[in-house]
Amino acid sequence: MVDQTLSGAPAKNADQKSREAYFTASQAQLVWARFKKNRSAMVAGGVLIAIILMGLFAPFLSPYDPTIAGRDKDYQNGAPQIPMFCDHNGCSVRPFLHTLERTRSIKTNFRWVTSVNTEKRRYVTFLPSGWEYRLFSFQLDLPGDALDIDIPGIKMTTHLFGIEEGGIHIFGTDHGGKDIFSRTLHAIYTSLAVGTIGVFISFVLALIIGGASGYFGGVTDGVLQMITDAVRTVPAIPLFMALAAFVPDEWSSEARFFFISIILGFIGWPTLARRVRTHLLTERNQEYVLAAKLCGASPGHIIGRHLLPSFTSYIIVDLVISFPYMVLSETALSFIGLGLKEPVNSLGVMLQNVTSADVLLNYQWYFIPVVFFVGMVLAFVFVGDGLRDAADPYSDHK
Repeated sequence: MVDQTLSGAPAKNADQKSREAYFTASQAQLVWARFKKNRSAMVAGGVLIAIILMGLFAPFLSPYDPTIAGRDKDYQNGAPQIPMFCDHNGCSVRPFLHTLERTRSIKTNFRWVTSVNTEKRRYVTFLPSGWEYRLFSFQLDLPGDALDIDIPGIKMTTHLFGIEEGGIHIFGTDHGGKDIFSRTLHAIYTSLAVGTIGVFISFVLALIIGGASGYFGGVTDGVLQMITDAVRTVPAIPLFMALAAFVPDEWSSEARFFFISIILGFIGWPTLARRVRTHLLTERNQEYVLAAKLCGASPGHIIGRHLLPSFTSYIIVDLVISFPYMVLSETALSFIGLGLKEPVNSLGVMLQNVTSADVLLNYQWYFIPVVFFVGMVLAFVFVGDGLRDAADPYSDHK
C-alpha cells in the first residue's frame, strides 16, 4: 500500500504541474502549444521559413546576376546542370560537372544540341567572389520626387557556390541565357516584398476603418460600410487594365513595383475590416470598455489598447491567410501583363515564359519556378489554417 502511494505521487505531482502550467500560460503559449500538434502546419512552417530565407538571401545564394548583365551567351535555353560526385573515371570529394560542347544540328532544325565531354571535369567552388551586390538593400525613386527611399544595405561579392570554369546553371537558362536559379530566388523576394507591402497597407486600413465602424456604430458605421461594399464590388482585372493605361512608360521598375503594391493593399482591406467591425460591435458594450470610458479614455485609446488586443490572434491569422492571396494577385496580374514587367524578376513575370507550346515541348525546366510558387502558396495556406485552429479557444483541443 505504501509502495502504491509513493509511486503514484510523482505522477500526481506532474499532472498537477501540467494543469498549473495550462492555467497560467499566456495566450501566445496556448496558441503555440496547439499549433505544434498540427504536423502539416509545422512542416509547412518549415518550408515557408526556408522559402523566405531563400528570398532574403537571394543575392548571396545566386551564382550569377539575374538580369541581362549576368547572361550566359554560350548557354541559351540550356538544360539544368546537376553536380555529381562520381563518373566512369572515379569519384571525387568535390562535386563537379562535365564540360559541355554545343553545336547546331540539321536533324533538330538547327537548334542548339548540347554534347557532354565526360573526359573533362569542372569542379564546383564554395564561397567564391562573383558579381557585386548589396544584401538587404532597397531603392525607390518615384517620378517628380514624390518619394525617394534608398537603403544601401551591405556591399558584398561573395556567393554560396560557383565553378572553376564556365558556368553552372542548376535550373538551366532561359532564351536570353539568364540563370533560372538566380532569377527564381530573386522572384521569390520580389513577390514576398509586394505581398508584404500590400498586406501592411490593407492591415492598417482594415484596423482603422473596421475599428471606427464597429466602435462608433450608427451613421459612422453606415457610411463606412457603404465605402467597404463599394471597394469590394470593384473588379480587380478591369481596374488594373484601366490603371495600366495611365502608367507612364518612363516609370522605373521600382516605381511600378511600389504602385502595384499600393493598389493591391487598397483593394484588399474590406474582408479584415468587416471581421474587426463584427468583433468590436459585440465587445464595445462590455464592462471593461465602460470602465475605460468612465476613466476618460479616448476612443482611439480604447480601440487600440482594449478592444483590438482581444482580437490579436484572429488578426494575425487573417494576415497570414491573406498573404498568399496578395502573392497570387501579383502573380496573376504580372502573368497577363498588367503588373510587373521585365527587367523585374517576379514569379508572375517568370510564368509568362511558360505559355508557349515550344517551351512545353522542348524546355520543360522553365516550369521549375512554378514548383516554388505552388509550394509557397500551399505553405502559407497550411500555416494559416493551423494558426486559425490553434487560435480558436472553442476548438476541440485536449
